[in-house]
Amino acid sequence: MTRWLLLLCIASSGAQAESIGLVGLFPGKAVLVIDGAPPRTYAVGAVVVDGVRLTGVSESGAVLDEHGKRQELAIGTHFSRAQSQGAPSITLQADSRGHFMAQAMINGLALPVMVDTGASMVSMSAQEARRLGIDYRSGQRTFSNTANGVIPVFLVRLDNVRLGDITLSGVDALIQEQGLPFALLGMSFLNRTVMQRDGQQMVLTKRY
Repeated sequence: MTRWLLLLCIASSGAQAESIGLVGLFPGKAVLVIDGAPPRTYAVGAVVVDGVRLTGVSESGAVLDEHGKRQELAIGTHFSRAQSQGAPSITLQADSRGHFMAQAMINGLALPVMVDTGASMVSMSAQEARRLGIDYRSGQRTFSNTANGVIPVFLVRLDNVRLGDITLSGVDALIQEQGLPFALLGMSFLNRTVMQRDGQQMVLTKRY
């Protein structure tokens, strides 16, 4: 029985994304996680979500049919319906410290960023904002609670942010005049993507 059942922890985000992950197997059945909900067991032939049916299982994986398109899942892997339907995406590789670094384009100019799900918004230093031609002092002045204490910041809206094939318009950002050594790709961008992590890789897929 142990060879048929193996439960792994996976993470998914984005309630509208319909991310489907395989976390366990039984004879004739698969244990699936849909959009981060609690695992559920489906028998072969069952409809998993609208348009997706479980068509087969083996000792190592499961087969789904998505509107006639075959999707094979191994234990511990998952796929996004948005990604499978050709939505723009980018795959990032973790560095030696486990951080996901990327080269973004903000208002047409390059800016190295670190993916940070703990940051509520895209954040950058005033120096970087000036380099990108952002008149941040015309933005809304507010305060942010950081590791260095509560500091003043400026809330602005970026015309566009591009990461790989993903381009988003009207992205909120915080400009910090002190204590920010590199730019952060926060949730004002990430909330509009499906985030899927598999080991040392992270795939971001545009949602809207």
